[in-house]
Amino acid sequence: MQVQRKISGVLRGMAAAALVFGSLSSVSTAQAGEPVHIVVPYSAGGAVDIVTRIVGQKLGTALGDSIIVENRPGAGTNIGTQAVVRSEPDGNTLLTASNTLASNGALYSKLPFDPAHDLVPIGGIGYAPLVVVVPQASPYRTLKDLIADAKSHPDKLTYASAGNGSSGHLASELLKREGGFDALHVPYKGGAPAINDLLGGRISFMAINPVEVISHIHAGKLRALAVLDNKPSRLLPDVPTVASLGMPNSAASVWWGLVGPKGIPAATVGKLNAALQKALADPAVVKRLADLGATVTPGSAADFASFVDSERTKWTKVIKAANIKAD
Repeated sequence: MQVQRKISGVLRGMAAAALVFGSLSSVSTAQAGEPVHIVVPYSAGGAVDIVTRIVGQKLGTALGDSIIVENRPGAGTNIGTQAVVRSEPDGNTLLTASNTLASNGALYSKLPFDPAHDLVPIGGIGYAPLVVVVPQASPYRTLKDLIADAKSHPDKLTYASAGNGSSGHLASELLKREGGFDALHVPYKGGAPAINDLLGGRISFMAINPVEVISHIHAGKLRALAVLDNKPSRLLPDVPTVASLGMPNSAASVWWGLVGPKGIPAATVGKLNAALQKALADPAVVKRLADLGATVTPGSAADFASFVDSERTKWTKVIKAANIKAD
């Protein structure tokens, strides 16, 4: 219960800080140079928004400029992404990119931009591994139990996700492929209704960001079977990783980084990346992200570009193999 209250308090504090920071940034733009706009292609108050505001505050300090966070959700992040693609390549408009930067090119048959070529990597921010959870009344005590039963009884299991093409959907498809079993996908319009049906025992399992279900896990309403990573989770240190279970290729996470429109001068990319490294080295930033179950991933723009390319290759294979379409 103490851990649950701590996590809830952290999230409430971060959400409050996000609102305060968002309002303060908009009135301080007359200071220093032209403000830097960071577009978040999700609604305010979500994980990507909170991560952006945590890092953005220190990024602004390192740059000596004001940071304005703009929430432009819709169309599976394509609305906000397209706005950045069409912006001036002067380094004053950036995007907080996430998993969709690597998956949307394969998920959508027609996009008004090319995610692989119309955006320039600035640097990675961090990642948080997903976790496989089952209802309290589930007979599965381990991931191997679940996989064994699925193999013995095809078409028996179901899994929920926050929507077609979401990180949980793709992670579950990867898990199915690596584990050699099948399960029926049940997509929902968001994580909350999916979690409700999981709690009610109407769904067999779900792959999800642990922060979204940590309170249910500690309350005993959900059981965590495995962390989809190759090293233990800070939030769930006693839950086995897929690597420890002999399935290292099943690793899946939510991740974030900064990108800008094609054409940004190399010197500007270097300046932005240097400021981002300072932000990610700040102990307060590291701790606040750790409280969300996230690990910072400092590195060069080239490092982030290489990571995104590897993610694009990985998830394009999963999407094509499962014939997943978001449009």
